[in-house]
Amino acid sequence: MTRFSLRQPLVYATALMIAAVTIVPVAYVVLGGFRTNGQVSAHPVGWPSPWITKNYLEVLASSSFWTQVANSTIVAVGTTLLVVALGVMAAFGLSRYTFRGREALYLLFTLGLLFPIGVAILPLYLLLRDLNMLDSLLGVILPQAAFGLPVTIVILRPFIRGIPGELEDAAVIDGCSRVGFFWRILLPLSGPGLVTVGVLAFVGSWNAYLLPLLVLNDPASFTLPLGVAAFSTAYTQDTAKILAFTSLSILPALAFFLAFERRIVGGLTGAVKG
Repeated sequence: MTRFSLRQPLVYATALMIAAVTIVPVAYVVLGGFRTNGQVSAHPVGWPSPWITKNYLEVLASSSFWTQVANSTIVAVGTTLLVVALGVMAAFGLSRYTFRGREALYLLFTLGLLFPIGVAILPLYLLLRDLNMLDSLLGVILPQAAFGLPVTIVILRPFIRGIPGELEDAAVIDGCSRVGFFWRILLPLSGPGLVTVGVLAFVGSWNAYLLPLLVLNDPASFTLPLGVAAFSTAYTQDTAKILAFTSLSILPALAFFLAFERRIVGGLTGAVKG
């Protein structure tokens, strides 16, 4: 008990330091949008005094901002649907079916975690160019879904494998087919895992910068990360407005992640147990 009590302050101090490193930059960006450029220049880390809403209102009144929000939403939702749909079907086959080369195929997906999208950026660009998918949101969605599949399968396979086989046997006795078991029983029971991979895919797609930068050249098709970069270039001297634009671009993904935070922890816990 004495050793545990002595370690507690160190644990709490470490947790507070990690929280500060994570929260302080976000708070700085959000609060910076409520300040003027003069305030930012005079006191870079000061508190807004007085609070200014003009920067946020001007960004929200911009039609280009909402166009980029729509583009980011389309890309993120499309990527998430593809990742979850294809990932759960692949994980189902790799966990509930026995066939030659199953573990080698799973190992191939696992090795996919070691290759970030930047490694394949040149051949990927050439492939998308040959398919006439440049300047197309679909040209962003499909590669992001492909690179999101490895982590999805790695999370879902042990989760699905942990569902008792007796449930499937009982379903078969009741006249349920493999497909029926998949739709009616396995998918509902895999809800926490599906939410986990869905949130990870959505947030990763929303924040993606390199692939949209490579594929999208038309400003009308820009996603929010590209919009932030373009806005920063156009308003180099207006630091406060840049901070407002940046904070508005990250808030949807942050809110989405916080809303499903407990589901993510539950899904990862189930995957580890499985």
